[in-house]
Amino acid sequence: MNWRDQYSRWSTKTDLDPALAAELRSHESNQTILEDSFYKTLEFGTGGMRGEIGPGTNRMNIYTVRKAVQGLADFIAAEGEEAKRKGVVIAYDNRRMSKEFALEAACTLGANGIKTYVFRELRPTPQLSYAVRYLNTHSGAMITASHNPPEYNGFKVYGDDGAQLIPDDADRLIAMVNAVENELEVETKPAAQLEQEGLLEWVLEELDEAYAKELQAVIMDRELIRTWEKDLKIVFTPLHGTATVPMKRGLKDAGFTNVYTVQEQAVPDTEFSTVRSPNPEEADAFELAMNLGEQVDADLLIATDPDADRIGLVAKNTDGEYTVLSGNQTGALLLHYLLMKKKEAGTLPDNGVMIKTIVTSELGRVIAEAYDVAALDVLTGFKFIGEKIREYDETGEHTFLFGYEESYGCLIEPFARDKDAIQPGLAAAEMAAYYKSKGMTLYDGLQDIYKTYGYFYEDLASFTFKGKEGAEKIQRIMNVFRDDVLQGNLPEETDFVEDYQRGTRVYMDEQTDEVIDLPSSNVLKIFHKDGSWYCLRPSGTEPKIKCYFGVRGGSAAEADEKLRSLKKQVLERLE
Repeated sequence: MNWRDQYSRWSTKTDLDPALAAELRSHESNQTILEDSFYKTLEFGTGGMRGEIGPGTNRMNIYTVRKAVQGLADFIAAEGEEAKRKGVVIAYDNRRMSKEFALEAACTLGANGIKTYVFRELRPTPQLSYAVRYLNTHSGAMITASHNPPEYNGFKVYGDDGAQLIPDDADRLIAMVNAVENELEVETKPAAQLEQEGLLEWVLEELDEAYAKELQAVIMDRELIRTWEKDLKIVFTPLHGTATVPMKRGLKDAGFTNVYTVQEQAVPDTEFSTVRSPNPEEADAFELAMNLGEQVDADLLIATDPDADRIGLVAKNTDGEYTVLSGNQTGALLLHYLLMKKKEAGTLPDNGVMIKTIVTSELGRVIAEAYDVAALDVLTGFKFIGEKIREYDETGEHTFLFGYEESYGCLIEPFARDKDAIQPGLAAAEMAAYYKSKGMTLYDGLQDIYKTYGYFYEDLASFTFKGKEGAEKIQRIMNVFRDDVLQGNLPEETDFVEDYQRGTRVYMDEQTDEVIDLPSSNVLKIFHKDGSWYCLRPSGTEPKIKCYFGVRGGSAAEADEKLRSLKKQVLERLE
């Protein structure tokens, strides 16, 4: 069925949702918008789906949500009545239509005889992850588009361990979603009826209490906090999202009293009206936090993205100016502090493991190995870290200590199984107190780490190509770089290339191949002989292709020059 047929199917439906019907009529003379809205079905992938809100098969709306949820319902029903009884817990963030989509999901599941627990108020992704485990549900669902622009929303699915689905389960779910033929005809039941039948239950306070108690396991040195909390000043902004309640409570319960919240950004806002992008990866998202920090002379600034699974930190540099720490730097600081405190306390296990993604800095590996902790790489996406945590729970091969990715996500205690901004928020506050006790900032602590382990510098370049043409262009870029590898058209300093789609590691000098024991993914990573590397990866959730860079130098100047040279070489080829 081509896009015109799909459009006709929607536009002639007499009982189409009135708001969607009106928007569709407003586009009837704009073929470009209509084609992009209907040329494909919004893809449901291993982590769920994400897209712009609006009418059409390629948009987030009540019908595409119902289709995805019907697939989830079929997935659950295939496992029997006990799975249906255990049901699904659903949470949502502050975005446009988030609560409405959450209720649509509950009404669709209820029509299939599946119990749902729905958060009465918006709450973060990590709390949803925890709620799956606490309530012992079959699955979890989170309505969020993370830090995407306001016009986006999404739907993520979690397994019974609170992690995003492992590949085999995800593949089965995707097949069932794709098997739902007509999103416009999916059955639902009224919420009031489901409440009476005991198939819809609203939750909040009990889960807030339980999650808050678990959070305190992150704190390692309460005496340090008692001694220094009066001298430590923290500024926090949830960037209009979901972290306000759990972060403020977590910091208070840990003993931090000088916490200043950016009030303009503490109010949930579908438009994120005070920021260009609600993303702690973007330095300008900290503008209001820095203004407040200057006013109160804060030691640490904390920002979380809308669904509170990513965290950004800001500390004063040697000139007393606020400096945004990267996700790689934040992860290295937290990992180093965690391992140091565990070693001091004698609680560092013999079989500890740190897990990071393939595009995350190698500094984490070096730190972990210095403490005799194993370091493991997984594909990009925190679901692969969650998968390993589950595996080690079952086998006992390793004790999970820390997991992180360069894109500002990490996990310390595995009571949640997705990245959790609240946990590192509390840990960063304690860490800031530790460095303050030594007359240092987090920035100073980072410089000490560099001096000890080497200057690991990283950067990222992203290119956005929207729509059908954009998707085709991204694939052409990947094809060109793969052709370079096959034809040997690479600089002489290239050592080896990892192609995660083919599952091979190719050594350029020896022309030999090795198998990479990771799932297939459309990613290329090229290593140079001096340890520098770059990686090309199309985003799985946004119309982007990302190019990651990493170098190691003996000094800041050497690392700077290596990074500048590597970026120039790769971006010239990319362009």
